[in-house]
Amino acid sequence: MLAIFLKTLPFFALIGLGWGAGRLRFFPDAATEYLTRFVFYFALSAMLFRFAANLSLAEIFDARFAAAYLAGCLAVYLLATLIARLRRIPATEAAVEAQCAVIGNTGFLGVPLLTVLLGPEAAGPILMVLAIDLIVFSSLITLIITGAREGHLSPRIIKVLAFGLVKNPMIVSMAAGLAVSSAGLSLPAPVEEFMTILGAAATPCALFAIGASLASKTAERLSVALWLSFAKLVLHPVAVAVAALLVFGVEPFAAGVMIAAASLPVAGNVYILARTYGVAPQRVSASILISTVFSIVTVSLVVAWITAA
Repeated sequence: MLAIFLKTLPFFALIGLGWGAGRLRFFPDAATEYLTRFVFYFALSAMLFRFAANLSLAEIFDARFAAAYLAGCLAVYLLATLIARLRRIPATEAAVEAQCAVIGNTGFLGVPLLTVLLGPEAAGPILMVLAIDLIVFSSLITLIITGAREGHLSPRIIKVLAFGLVKNPMIVSMAAGLAVSSAGLSLPAPVEEFMTILGAAATPCALFAIGASLASKTAERLSVALWLSFAKLVLHPVAVAVAALLVFGVEPFAAGVMIAAASLPVAGNVYILARTYGVAPQRVSASILISTVFSIVTVSLVVAWITAA
């Protein structure tokens, strides 16, 4: 446990450095926004493209893996939705809370952290988790909120969803990399070197950007935020572990990567969605802040468990 904690510490120290720079206003909100754009559209996309280009579709997609992850996610998603509805909050807010309970920071934190802790062979399962989060659950929350507000689902909503997926650079970069791999092509040496250099910027910049963005987060609605953080950091990996190991019998290493990914804190893009739709952004903000702080311990515990198993 101590060895794993010491290996994760530099990653969270980078988050802390970004948080300090943001709190001191040395790194203002505008700078955080543009650094996040650089990571999202360039550095992380280059990293994902390079990973996908060096993997086959079979190394990324596995039906049993996908079913296990979806089953674990849906169990916690439905539980969070049920508890939200028992508190008599609207369906739109319930959808946002459920999103907090199952969507981890896989892109900005999980990809760089887990490929270092678990090895480069973890890239395939991580990309699968990321694809499911982006395609299934980002679409689901949009459908629920839009449907609840408009009273029905129209072809226009489906068009908006499809356009949003096509515009997402993480999805585009993974699809492009898989296209290269499927065609049996190898990247020319200058392109490989370019993607390596650009992708290497993703880890420090993404972690710094996470910290800087947390500097502007507030810890309001603490009771709800603590519940959502517990659901994300404890219930989500437990549900995924049960689905992967006991129900679907996923291969042990892939199952471990899936469980580790499920233990990540609430993703920043949930806040972006909440702010875009005007649904409980303060609640999401507090959940991101609290879950990220506690994940320093919980992620280390989960990784130590799966590496010792």
